[in-house]
Order: sequence, then C-alpha cells, then structure tokens
Amino acid sequence: MKIKVLLCNCKGLCPSFKDTNMNTLPFQLESELEVQYVMLHPMTCGQGGNQALIDMLRSAGDGTYVISAACAPKAQEKLFAKILRTTGFPAERFIMLDIRGTDNEGILNRLRQTIEGLLSRQQAPVTAPVS
Repeated sequence: MKIKVLLCNCKGLCPSFKDTNMNTLPFQLESELEVQYVMLHPMTCGQGGNQALIDMLRSAGDGTYVISAACAPKAQEKLFAKILRTTGFPAERFIMLDIRGTDNEGILNRLRQTIEGLLSRQQAPVTAPVS
C-alpha cells in the first residue's frame, strides 16, 4: 500500500490554520508517517489545486491511497466529486480528512489515526462465508 497526502491550508487566510506551521508540516509528516510523499497546495479547490489533485490521482497506481487533508469532508465530497469521476480514481481510496482547528501535532495525530485505520483494514483477514 502506498499513501500520498495532499495538504490544503485554505490560502493561508483561514483562521482555523492559525496554529499550524505549513512550512514545516510536510517534512514532519514525511518523517514520522509511512507515506510516499506529502504535497502542500494553498487552495486545492482552486484551478491549480484541482490540477495537482488530478495529476496525483492519475499517477497513483493500484493500491495507492490519497488522503486529502483539508476542510470538512462533506465540502470536499462536493468539491472533488467531478475530479474523481473524471480520473476514474476509486472513491474508496480517496480519503477526505478535516485538519482544521489544530496545530502540527494535532494534524500529525489525525493523519496517523487515519493511516493506521487504512493499514489495519488492509491487514484484516478475509473470511469466507459459512454455507
């Protein structure tokens, strides 16, 4: 399993990121988590961010998960539905995570929990139905 993370900081203007240091966060995440890489974009729902996401999804191989670490997952669902349809990327491997209202350690912990959940799901034994 490969995991790529796309971080958004809402143009750096959103008060919910006031305690986050986006200059150090990508390196911190890559150093402490089992991720292929972390990319930061100031506005993933904007034109450039959409294109970065499209490129990321199109370059993802089988078994690659993409975590969109940004605003509320309900908002991300609406913002990125067309991109998922256009790229054909499996929705179950596109994980939307809310990272607002915390600091680097809080974001690190949210991502760690999300990744641990993905890994445990992958390692869960498959049981055959009893007839």
